[in-house]
Amino acid sequence: MDNKIKLREEIQDKYKWDLTTIYKNDEKWEKDYKKAEKLLEEIPNYKKAFLKSADNLLEFLLFDEKVDRLMNKLYYYAHLNYDSNTLSDNYKKMKEKITNLFSKYAEYTSFVTPSILKLDNNTLEKYYKDNPMLLEYKFMLDDVMRYKPHTLSEEKENMIAIFSKALDSCSKAYSTLIYSDIKFENIKDEDDKEIEFNDNVYSILIKSKNRRVRRDAFMTLFNGYKNYKNIITDLFNGNKEAEISLAKIRNYESAVKASLFSENIDIKVYENLVKCINDNMNVIYKYYKIKKDILGLKDFHIYDTYVDLVKDYDKKYPFEEAKDLALKSLSVLGDDYIKTIKRAFDERWIDVYYNKGKYTGAYSSGFYDTNPFVLLNYKETINDVSTLVHELGHSMHTYYSCKNNKYEYSHYEIFVAEVASTVNELLLANYMLKNSTKKDEKLSILNHIIDMFKATLYRQTMFAEFEYQMYDKKQKEESLTADYISECYYEILKKYFGDEVILDEEIKYEWMRIPHFYYNFYVYKYATGISAACYIVDEILNKKEKALENYLSFLKAGGSMYPLDALKIANVDLTDKKVIESAVKMFDKYIDEFTKVYNS
Repeated sequence: MDNKIKLREEIQDKYKWDLTTIYKNDEKWEKDYKKAEKLLEEIPNYKKAFLKSADNLLEFLLFDEKVDRLMNKLYYYAHLNYDSNTLSDNYKKMKEKITNLFSKYAEYTSFVTPSILKLDNNTLEKYYKDNPMLLEYKFMLDDVMRYKPHTLSEEKENMIAIFSKALDSCSKAYSTLIYSDIKFENIKDEDDKEIEFNDNVYSILIKSKNRRVRRDAFMTLFNGYKNYKNIITDLFNGNKEAEISLAKIRNYESAVKASLFSENIDIKVYENLVKCINDNMNVIYKYYKIKKDILGLKDFHIYDTYVDLVKDYDKKYPFEEAKDLALKSLSVLGDDYIKTIKRAFDERWIDVYYNKGKYTGAYSSGFYDTNPFVLLNYKETINDVSTLVHELGHSMHTYYSCKNNKYEYSHYEIFVAEVASTVNELLLANYMLKNSTKKDEKLSILNHIIDMFKATLYRQTMFAEFEYQMYDKKQKEESLTADYISECYYEILKKYFGDEVILDEEIKYEWMRIPHFYYNFYVYKYATGISAACYIVDEILNKKEKALENYLSFLKAGGSMYPLDALKIANVDLTDKKVIESAVKMFDKYIDEFTKVYNS
């Protein structure tokens, strides 16, 4: 690949995804869009009578599925085309059109859930007997009925809907502040040249081999946030007050239980994760001790912890080689899995290289009536190979979910979204470590995996523990001042970094730059995801009886059951400490392997 940024039309077709499998051309999309507009106009006709009988309810559910599927098909065609070329005004307009139509659809169907919640269980049971075809929707309807104790009168629900934007205002204001309005002092780079500093520049400079640059970046960033501590504290408090108040209004015991309710997650999962990681701090301490020794630093500061232990491995992995590595490393998942992966390559489900105007980053995206497409910006590095198998993991989860379920159960929950992708990353690392004969390559692979464990298993659990603590104190009506929050965060940092790392006082303000604290108990899912993946990989590689069969059954479960129940099919019980400990042990193993290879 040359370094010149190519236009979309200059990329060979074999490296571009084939979206004609969704619509042959834009004209067919426009035709279906007009059809969707007309279908939406029919929805109000169902409002009065859709619950009067089992047949009426079934008729509406089938009609709603028809509309939803059509609109999703329209959305994915527009969104994928736009992301592959954001310079296209045509696809920008198409994406805006279908997004607006979804808003109209949400407005038209707003009566559905409140109406169903007015039914009693006896009526629903009667409907199942009157028309057994409704039993196909029983899990979905039962899930809606779970919300009955937490749903208010129509008048009160309308009031909450009116105030919903106001309740989210602190989160939006925080995003605007940190992404647009915060200003930092300029900083000097490795060449002693003054440059404009921001959060993105920090993420690069904090890994600099030049210690002066790392320290300056660290001090500049967190002293910069410190200048905004009062406004960020107000936004933080406002966000927590809104979530706690809403939980109380809806009759939940706490904000955390309210957040776990939608995916039916037991609070024991959250508590088990935090306790297990707290009981295994020795492993992360060991990691920092090794890092300190390798870097040769007597005083090992927090701003030194992000430096890579090895130099960048400059081997290039052409896409064909990455494809070969993906197929070989994932072959342990069986013939059917590999057959489908080959289809992804052969049928052009993957958009490989960057072109001018293409969305940056990587993702997997698709639904019931499309292929699961993968967007990459492949640059031939070892990390790009890992990204490829990661996104293929998402795609295979989507593929199996869609092929083995009715439409209404084809979408798996966010809680399990990172399991399949992380399984693939771990299998790639295992394969490459076994088959590589080059020390630098092995160290690069190990460095990547160790960093993933540190960032996902320990750091995200640290965030989860802090978030839980802040909500708990807020719920007890304790005053959360900027200094108090910062000191609480600092105490948790001490526990997670141990005695090997000098925690410069400025790090106590790090909580101010973490946007996930406005996502309401989201971060723990990263840690449970990698834990589940480690447990699954261990069982598959150790050829435990039915391990592979059980894992594939988990992928096929989709949204037909709650995520904890789906994981149990793969023998994963996230209330059991052995699952979290499997990830800790794998992390420890890779640390030891890194040390052994480094010293060889």
